[in-house]
Amino acid sequence: MNKTVYLLCFLMVLFTSSCKSTKTLSETRVKKLNAEKIIANHYNKSFNFDTFNARIKVKYDDGKKSFSPSATLRVQKDKTIWVSVKMLGITLAKALITPQNVSYYEKINNTYFEGDFKLLSDWLGTDLDFDKVQQMLLGQALFNLRDDKYKSSIYEKTYQLEPKTELELFERLFLIHSDSYKIASQRLTQPKEQKGIHINYESYQKIGNQDFPKEIRIEALQESEKTVLEIDYKTVDYNAKVSFPFKIPSGYKQVTIQ
Repeated sequence: MNKTVYLLCFLMVLFTSSCKSTKTLSETRVKKLNAEKIIANHYNKSFNFDTFNARIKVKYDDGKKSFSPSATLRVQKDKTIWVSVKMLGITLAKALITPQNVSYYEKINNTYFEGDFKLLSDWLGTDLDFDKVQQMLLGQALFNLRDDKYKSSIYEKTYQLEPKTELELFERLFLIHSDSYKIASQRLTQPKEQKGIHINYESYQKIGNQDFPKEIRIEALQESEKTVLEIDYKTVDYNAKVSFPFKIPSGYKQVTIQ
């Protein structure tokens, strides 16, 4: 496994199946709402937490290699994302993400990385930051939907939001569940660059009385290549005391990613 594969797996943020078909539902089944109301409801239903600690299963496949590690994911809201990756009960790597930095180390090749979000931003085709990573893990829109004007329609029991004015060279599409107002799917593409990321939340679960993702499928597309990452939240505990142990072992070699 090369260093790029490790970083993409550990951060779990770059990797939905294609957007659902555009078969129109009878609007008597889903209440028609304007985009402003849908967006307001989406943010009103944001998962409310200070910390969470989750055990997850990850499946990675880039068409050339695949593996399926387990991991522990811990988040302190707006401050820290910590991941510990294991296979066969052995810790293989750890990653620590803050609003300022991305760090990780892996034990197979005894290497470590310290830097910012540039690699992931370039690979995704849009600026990536801590907030986008956090929102992705919570079933929220990567972009702040309140920053633009959207038009709404109803497809496949979901509300579909499309920007009234699209970003230059960049297209966005959001599907939001009509009952929970959580993201069903978000699709971000750069047609001219033949890049895109599709994030599909295949199911949700109740944590306390709140909706939290259960299964996430992420497809990152670059020209003819596709990388698929599936995240399955096995257990989730929130607002408990958590720690973020992270220390790069001595003797490890620093790597740079260009």
